[in-house]
Amino acid sequence: MPLDSVESVGINSCGVVHAVRGAVVDVIFENGVMPPINTALTVAWDQPTPLLLEVHSHLDRKTLRAVAFQSTAGLSRGVLVHATGSPITVPVGVAVLGRLLDVIGQPQDDGVSLPDDTPRRSIHALPPSLRTQSTSTEIFETGIKVIDLLTPMAQGGKAAMFGGAGVGKTVLVMELIRAMVEKYQGISVFAGIGERSREGHELLTKMQASGVLERTVLVYGQMNEPPGARWRAPLTALTISEYFRDQKHQNVLLLMDNVFRFVQAGAEVSSLLGRLPSRVGYQPTLATEVARLQERIASVAGAAVTAIQAVYVPADDFTDPAVTTISSHMDCVIVLSRAQAAQGFYPAIDPLASSSMLLDPSVVGVEHYQTAEAVRQALARFKELGDIISLLGIEELGAADRLMVKRARRLQRFLSQPFMVTEAFTGTPGARVSLKQTLAGCRAILEGVADEWSESSLYMVGTLEQARAKEAQAIASDSELPLVEGAP
Repeated sequence: MPLDSVESVGINSCGVVHAVRGAVVDVIFENGVMPPINTALTVAWDQPTPLLLEVHSHLDRKTLRAVAFQSTAGLSRGVLVHATGSPITVPVGVAVLGRLLDVIGQPQDDGVSLPDDTPRRSIHALPPSLRTQSTSTEIFETGIKVIDLLTPMAQGGKAAMFGGAGVGKTVLVMELIRAMVEKYQGISVFAGIGERSREGHELLTKMQASGVLERTVLVYGQMNEPPGARWRAPLTALTISEYFRDQKHQNVLLLMDNVFRFVQAGAEVSSLLGRLPSRVGYQPTLATEVARLQERIASVAGAAVTAIQAVYVPADDFTDPAVTTISSHMDCVIVLSRAQAAQGFYPAIDPLASSSMLLDPSVVGVEHYQTAEAVRQALARFKELGDIISLLGIEELGAADRLMVKRARRLQRFLSQPFMVTEAFTGTPGARVSLKQTLAGCRAILEGVADEWSESSLYMVGTLEQARAKEAQAIASDSELPLVEGAP
């Protein structure tokens, strides 16, 4: 039954709770007036926090099955349930800037309540029609060398960072929030899906300290909340983003951490709803649920929603159905490697496994494309020679391969970069590098400018000029060391 027909069947129809199975509640409507799918239901119970349900299936002509967005502890059979006659709506607009909201739009930051006249929108919407979507391919410059060079992002595109636990996905997301707010003066909307309470509190305090919270909205469906809250949290964040895109005509950076938890919550809900599992235990509706979320992330003329999503890879298995389903919707795939992190190269992005549809001479230009391909070829050749070097040593290579390895090792170190969000932990000032400086530095290394430099001079620096200054400082300090008596 479509939502438009709710009024004709009576939007104020009431039912009673028939069964409670964790986050899933069965409701009987004795009068036979069944609310349609995705309708919001309110439970008239005696708890201080309201309980909101969402209809997901009709079991028979009188019984429906709904998913709860809050804990159902204390809910009993026979409690009265009201049909609101509309889908769940959340507050949008300027009033939510700088606020931390839950999945139904209620402030969770101990701040003042939202004004009564705050506009609201349904979390369920169709994507913009193809006729209205923008087809421009303007580059979204992040200031992170390895991303801008090898996996350029599109303003209004979708990029995903895939990686296992502890390889730096969240740190990378936080650095990109800074890039958007400071350089592009746009709105950032952050969706914390399945986040720990500690991580949410840390992100809120860091944003308050850095002064970027005023142009950011935080939406959380935390790990300790029911699966329905984690399942719908990205839709709440996307609804807020769509308002700024459509009504305010502002560019929006939508960050989601972690989209795998969205899929995981959907699998929990599917299991509770009684559906048979599909491959590897995932829900049979996996592809549909991911598509409904991703297809709404689109740009229209004059405003763009740029989505950057962190995706946890279970057991570092990149063939997992959730990972492959999400990656099929992406313009840019950034793979974070545990091997890179183990060697101390941060951001731990694998330059050979990562890819972007925008790395094309007709989009980024011939100079950028040729430089990126030369860097990729050097790193690929170095990887091919890795086994030979580890067994026989670099001296057994030919002169051309030795030179290639020397430059590839320097490129590896040059593509590492200190972040502003980690400055308090590392003591190293963060660096943002323009694309022009990144291309110039990589070309210079490929041409042999840094052949005689120490590799450490190129590690964790911003521009090539900073690396040159670091090399000069190292030479000067070596020359000032006292000579050891008896040394040649």
